[in-house]
Amino acid sequence: MGERRCAAVRVLVLQAAWALAGGQVRYSVPEEAEAGTVVGRLAQDLGLEAGEAEARRLRLVAQGRRASVELSGASGALLLSSRLDREQLCAKSAPCALRLEVLLERPLRVFHVELEVTDINDNAPVFPAQRKNLSIAESSLPGSRFPLEGASDADIGANAQLSYTLSPSEHFSLDLQKTEEDDESLFLVLRKSLDRETIPVHRLVLTASDGGRPSLTGTMELLISVLDANDNAPQFNQSVYKVQLAENAERGTLVARLHATDLDEGANSNISYSLQILFPQDGRDVFRIDKNSGEIRLTGDLDFEDVSLYRLQVDATDKGMPPLSGHCKVVLEVVDVNDNAPEVWVTSLSVPVAEDASVGTVVAVLSVSDRDSGANGRVRCWVWPASPFGLEATFAGSYSLVLREALDRERVSEYELEVRAEDGGAPALRASRGLRVPVSDVNDNAPAFAQAVYTVLARENNAAGAELARLWARDPDEAGNGRVSYSVWEGGAAGGGAALPPSSSSWSGPGWRPASSYVSVDAESGLLWALQPLDYEELQVLQFEVRAVDAGEPPLCGNATVQLFVLDENDNAPALLPPAGSAPEAGPVPAEAAAAAGSGTLWAWAAWGAPAGQVVAKIRAVDADSGYNAWLRYELWEPRAKGPFRVGLYSGEVSTARALDEADGPRHTLLIVVRDHGQPARSATATLSVSLLEAAEAALAAAAASSSSAASASASSRAAVGAELAPGAASAATNVWLVVAICAVSSLFLLALVLYAASRWAPRAAVLSAPGPTTLVCASEVGSWSYSQRHSRSLCVADGAAKSDLMVFSPNFPPPPPGPAAKDTQPEPSALLHTVSAAAFLRSLLCSFSSAL
Repeated sequence: MGERRCAAVRVLVLQAAWALAGGQVRYSVPEEAEAGTVVGRLAQDLGLEAGEAEARRLRLVAQGRRASVELSGASGALLLSSRLDREQLCAKSAPCALRLEVLLERPLRVFHVELEVTDINDNAPVFPAQRKNLSIAESSLPGSRFPLEGASDADIGANAQLSYTLSPSEHFSLDLQKTEEDDESLFLVLRKSLDRETIPVHRLVLTASDGGRPSLTGTMELLISVLDANDNAPQFNQSVYKVQLAENAERGTLVARLHATDLDEGANSNISYSLQILFPQDGRDVFRIDKNSGEIRLTGDLDFEDVSLYRLQVDATDKGMPPLSGHCKVVLEVVDVNDNAPEVWVTSLSVPVAEDASVGTVVAVLSVSDRDSGANGRVRCWVWPASPFGLEATFAGSYSLVLREALDRERVSEYELEVRAEDGGAPALRASRGLRVPVSDVNDNAPAFAQAVYTVLARENNAAGAELARLWARDPDEAGNGRVSYSVWEGGAAGGGAALPPSSSSWSGPGWRPASSYVSVDAESGLLWALQPLDYEELQVLQFEVRAVDAGEPPLCGNATVQLFVLDENDNAPALLPPAGSAPEAGPVPAEAAAAAGSGTLWAWAAWGAPAGQVVAKIRAVDADSGYNAWLRYELWEPRAKGPFRVGLYSGEVSTARALDEADGPRHTLLIVVRDHGQPARSATATLSVSLLEAAEAALAAAAASSSSAASASASSRAAVGAELAPGAASAATNVWLVVAICAVSSLFLLALVLYAASRWAPRAAVLSAPGPTTLVCASEVGSWSYSQRHSRSLCVADGAAKSDLMVFSPNFPPPPPGPAAKDTQPEPSALLHTVSAAAFLRSLLCSFSSAL
């Protein structure tokens, strides 16, 4: 600001130089300049030389307001001694100048100096008051003008040029008018009719801005109170008055205050008011008028939906004689408020809805209306809660409830819906209509068993009709679609279309029988029961399908596999096997032995002097049961006393307990009991007759017994020859038979060796692992014990040197169905038996050979 002021001083130097010619010097300085500011080089402007001003005592003559200005005696410069305030010095006068007199001696001269103080924009516009209260009747017409007092600005010129603005308002605006005398008049103009019931008080801000740079502003708050209109009168300045009243106005509300004037005086100017309702005719009890004041008040209830407009006639009658009347009409417009909630009706409802209904199916048709008007009557609708249903507008006020998603009755069987409607009023009103939409069932769910495979255990020898298990299939459909019937399925396709293997019993081939010949299932309860007693020895595992079919249309079905395992009972006693090689025994057989053999007695030979532990015979027995029920043990029942023979507890081998001598006698009869381990145990007995012979005769009898099955014809010839031998030729016969036995044993040894080599290199792993009735071969040192969950075979080799039995176990694979394919994949049992028997037979031959030697 200091630089601007210095520039202004320099500009005014020319004015000072020009003024010297007239003996007057003029300077200009802006107000609010700081003390010490150089106004002008007065000595220089007066034409004085340097130092002359001090020598001639250049000084200011005291005059008025010079206290703010001083003269430097040394330099002759005119300085400000304090700040200048133009408004304080000159108020609104323009221009504002200080007149000074300067005295110069030797010779004495007087100069006039005029210092002009220029205005700056340092004063903001100021209103007479910070707040102005106005009262405006709500019946004031748009265009009505209300005078306002403007603001004042202490500055002058452009800094005092004021402009006015009003805060945004839809009801009011400003109008600034200038008169010919350059005077300004400020008016508040009503642009839009007021409604006291809506906005009783308007708060506006009036802002005045000057023309300075920068511009300064001043404000005043306008508090405008809207007054209720009481401008109805008979002898009226207008013939029709229009009034608006909200339909929710309370009784006693002032509708209008009318005032009539009469130019007469006295009683002729006394006016009484009366009211007549022109429309509607039945509106007499809604309004009343005070006959003295002319106030019309509400005495009934307004309802925009019933009557939206009232036409009233007001008569003003004076008391003159004759009385005179003036008339005016009051048109009352009832303003709608949101006092009516929407209404929802169901005009059509199609239930229940099938769960296979397609998307877009129309379930219901609804009508929606609102008696209000405008925004109060605009209604929007929706469905609550969220569901597969939605609304679609068909035409004004009509909606269709349609299916938007697929239904599933098993998940949701019924929908409780609300159709909600809301209008656009403030506050909004709502209405709702409840709908119950049941979903009807279709047969879209097949019965499903709790398990895909059921394992059932049943003991053999059960009673016919015994309950085996209870099967249950769930169908989530209802009524007939969910009513399930059960049956044993002999084959075919499942309800879902997947092919299943046909049911079968545990064997195939010509003896195959369907599962329905063993078991049956109750069609309603799913109870599985046996049709006949089960025999483990006949059937170990029965696998079949049970089908569950619903009563829908079309019917759907589901399958489950049932594996019925028959548990063994000890219902079979051990059975003795005939001696190995059922052909006639070779060698010199006594007649008593032949007779005993014919009666079931077993015959064996032992040599005098045989050492302890030599095997004399082997009792062979099998048990049709399995497991412990088929595990056999052998006991020597008679003789009870300690004799020369003993029997293996689990092997059944009869051997010498000590060395035999002549004191033991020529013949011994042994009673052997064979028992199983079942509960209760079952047993069988065998009678063994042991004849004691000389060593050569015993060897010949043993060799003949070993080769009798392979060469029965040769054995018969040798028996005939032996029968003719005399006691004197026993030694020669022994040598002959020894040679024959050696040749026969050697031939059989070579044959067994070939069979053993073939079985050694045969692919037994494929046989042992292939599905079929025989996959595992075990040898036991404790006897014959065959066991399997499904099938078992026992293989016993009766020879004097064997120490173990062979047991063949069947796997837990379900047997293949009968047909030609089974013959291709299932090996014959005899193949494995021949393979296994080769080694045992070779071992027997070796033992026989060693005994013969």
